[in-house]
Amino acid sequence: MALKNSNGTHLETRLRREVQGEVLFDRFSRGRYATDASIYQIEPLGVVVLRSREDAAAAIAIAREEGAPVLPRGAGTSQCGQTVAQALVIDCSKYLDRVISVDAERRRARVDPGVVLDRLNRLLRQHKLFFPVDPSTASRATIGGMTANNSCGSRSLRYGNMVHNVRGIDALLADGTQAWFGEVPGNFDDNAMPERYRDLVRRLRALHRREADEIERRFPKVLRRVGGYNIDTISEAGHNMAQLLVGSEGTLAFFNEIELDLQPIPAHRVLGICHFPSFYDAMSATLKIVELGPSAVELVDRTMIELSREIPMFRPVVDRFVQGEPAAILLTEFAGDDPPENLRRLKALGELIGDLGFPGGVVEAVEPAFQQAVWEVRAQGLNIMMSMKGDGKPVSFLEDCAVRLEDLADYTDRLTRIFEKHGTYGTWYAHASVGCLHVRPVLNVKQELEVKKMRAIAEEAFAMVREYQGSHSGEHGDGLVRSEFHEAMFGRRIVRAFEEVKDAFDPKGLFNPGKIVRALKMDDRRLFRFKPDYRQLPIATALDWSEWGGFAAATEMCNNNGACRARDAGVMCPSFRATGDERDLTRGRANTLRLALSGQLGREALVSDDMRATMALCISCKACRRECPTGVDMARMKIEFLHHYRQRHRLSLRDRLIAYLPRYAPYAARVAPLLNLRNRLRFLAQLGEHLFGLSAARDVPRWSSRPYTGVSRGSGREVVLLVDTFNRYFEPENARAAERVLTRAGYRVVSPDSVGGRPLCCGRSFLAAGLVDKARHEAKRTLDALAARVAAGIPVVGLEPSCLLTLRDEFPAILPGTEATALAKRAQLFEEFVDGERNAGRFELKLAPMEGRSALLHGHCHQKAFDAIGAAAKALQLIPGLTVETFDSTCCGMAGSFGYEAEHYEMSLKIGELGVLPKMRAAPAETLLAANGTSCRHQIADTVGREARHVVRILDDASRNAEIIR
Repeated sequence: MALKNSNGTHLETRLRREVQGEVLFDRFSRGRYATDASIYQIEPLGVVVLRSREDAAAAIAIAREEGAPVLPRGAGTSQCGQTVAQALVIDCSKYLDRVISVDAERRRARVDPGVVLDRLNRLLRQHKLFFPVDPSTASRATIGGMTANNSCGSRSLRYGNMVHNVRGIDALLADGTQAWFGEVPGNFDDNAMPERYRDLVRRLRALHRREADEIERRFPKVLRRVGGYNIDTISEAGHNMAQLLVGSEGTLAFFNEIELDLQPIPAHRVLGICHFPSFYDAMSATLKIVELGPSAVELVDRTMIELSREIPMFRPVVDRFVQGEPAAILLTEFAGDDPPENLRRLKALGELIGDLGFPGGVVEAVEPAFQQAVWEVRAQGLNIMMSMKGDGKPVSFLEDCAVRLEDLADYTDRLTRIFEKHGTYGTWYAHASVGCLHVRPVLNVKQELEVKKMRAIAEEAFAMVREYQGSHSGEHGDGLVRSEFHEAMFGRRIVRAFEEVKDAFDPKGLFNPGKIVRALKMDDRRLFRFKPDYRQLPIATALDWSEWGGFAAATEMCNNNGACRARDAGVMCPSFRATGDERDLTRGRANTLRLALSGQLGREALVSDDMRATMALCISCKACRRECPTGVDMARMKIEFLHHYRQRHRLSLRDRLIAYLPRYAPYAARVAPLLNLRNRLRFLAQLGEHLFGLSAARDVPRWSSRPYTGVSRGSGREVVLLVDTFNRYFEPENARAAERVLTRAGYRVVSPDSVGGRPLCCGRSFLAAGLVDKARHEAKRTLDALAARVAAGIPVVGLEPSCLLTLRDEFPAILPGTEATALAKRAQLFEEFVDGERNAGRFELKLAPMEGRSALLHGHCHQKAFDAIGAAAKALQLIPGLTVETFDSTCCGMAGSFGYEAEHYEMSLKIGELGVLPKMRAAPAETLLAANGTSCRHQIADTVGREARHVVRILDDASRNAEIIR
């Protein structure tokens, strides 16, 4: 198809006028939708974020009339380039996300195409049901995308693929016809259905009659076969038309609604982690393991194990379930309603592995939480593999090949030799139980020679798969990667049949052109993310990016797999959870930065207002630092961006007021009563909003008339108490409590009061404004002042997570060297210090019991990013009788100054209401609320009307009461 208006302006104008949804045609938005989790990048004509099925019908009609191709899209996590095209992208993921109905008795559900699998399964739990197709991207994969892709998952051995679990689809054809695609009896003649639909049934049955023998001969006889169209499912005796749409990759119709078959949740599961000294041994064992009747057998290879150990959030669980240095492990799950039977089979697994020559080679995981942690590592397999630093990355193009289990060991061995022949190696993981291993050769697709290697490896590997009568497309679909190879796989007659199907449904080629039929070349570098002319623009960075190979290379670490799109687990990405916009997503920001740093958005893009808008809702929670398996650190990237932005744009009055707070705080504290009038007199609050942009709807922190002053007191082991600006001038009671607790526990507390005329500062407020040079000055002051004590091994303890952890995180980036590294190793949050000293047998603090009391602890985002929330809980648990509860949630929404900013006030509340605030609001009145972050405590006080206290204050009360009792 060709646009009637070559630049698309008429298309955009009509969409804005006739569609209720969001219409995005600006360069930055189109850039964000130009990629998926594949190696490809194709800029779309524009984007429509649908609000309703009526929007879908209107947008498709307009596109048809304007000659614009249409590309339906869910989470944009396709690994084969299915969701990139020079077309009008129709995003279903933001608003079309309803579970329309659940029929628990018949075990059916009807859903919008944008429903995310994990959210659907959470809703189904109340019915003791679940949807059993479980791809590793379940936290963000939409049902529409899974249906279009014919997704499979870890447990397809037991439950099959999407094609086996989709009951029906309400679909919209290219000509505007809407019909229910479902079961069609053999004597089909339903006058209630549109004539267009009945004609399709007749034409497809005629095609199947003609090609039945060829279909039987050419279609692979393996479960994992998702290539082409499912014409093998058509039957004169009756068939389900929905099965033809499953796996069609948006090339045949738009899905309005999908009906799913559900399954009862197994009452019990156990997991055996089988260890093997060689990869071949693991592959050889798979066939015998499958004979035990597992629900899943998943491979994890040595590369994935080693990379997992380098990722902080995975290291503890990997060290728990991996023994030694195996070449490969097989995660083997048994599930059912009979626990003794599952345990019997787990025991039989251990005996089998022993009989194969590997006694003691099975680690048993019976506890559900342990099993879930192990499966989470496996689920993040792709992202873990892509966390390799440098230009060489595991590349997806033949990873979905599937062969029979009896051929698996020989196939993988021969494929390894192909890789070695071309001077590379492959990473391996996933579905050993069905002979579909996700294997990715490590290549640098920025280089022409490496792309030629990719082509050669693909041709040799696919030829070998055909030799084994396997499938070249086993789970992730065809897209741009595999569609080209259908003729070699299926033969010319079947490919012509596929084209006939496409033309019957979509004669003008409206939907997702170039996929499945009439494909483009998979190695056409003009379609790649890294095109032949791709270059990183030279840029003098403010931070040290050497670990990643440069700032641009750090942005390239994002592989677009979309782990940041998860809305219900972990912390990232708070703003995306609130808005649902691709722009407000770690992936969206990383892509925009990459495009800017390579000149694809114009030479001034990095310092443009569009980039400012892209980064505006990043609240620097640092969750991606821990939760992004590929290591995209957006909080650090935002600092770098702001540094460059400030070279072109002046600070606002508000920026100056917040950034320079540590500098003027000693003087402002002298007139604390006067400044505190702002919260009491409404007109002053309104004036503050007008002058500084600080929301009049919020109280600002109250200045203390008695700021904390440094001390040197106590006896015993020395510890530096580094008091931040907030706990010094606004909540000095926290610092005094820390001083008392530490001295009672037997420490000599040293707290520097004034160095060079003012207290030490971490520079956090300067970094938040992009004033890296100012922050570097503060870091240098701190390093110089503490150098002797750091060299002597004296711990440096702080109270405010965002401040203390700046010493661990940003100091080495703004002042790289041995001094910053040494301080980073010594800097600890108060709760980390207590936990470490307690474990070492040195922290002796008498605490009065709190029998029957409970504490609800909210973790600051930076505490979570550095895995310190557990230490805070342990510190509270030192109090006898106190029950401590932590909970999984994203940010509280305040995020430093973010929640005080007038334009972000409502967004701050929206983020808080995603989890933290409802949890705090629901806590019984007698429950102690604990939060170590200054901004967290203020958000809770402002919105819940209750005081949350720093952990150190609660310990101080308990230790003081213990002294009174004594």
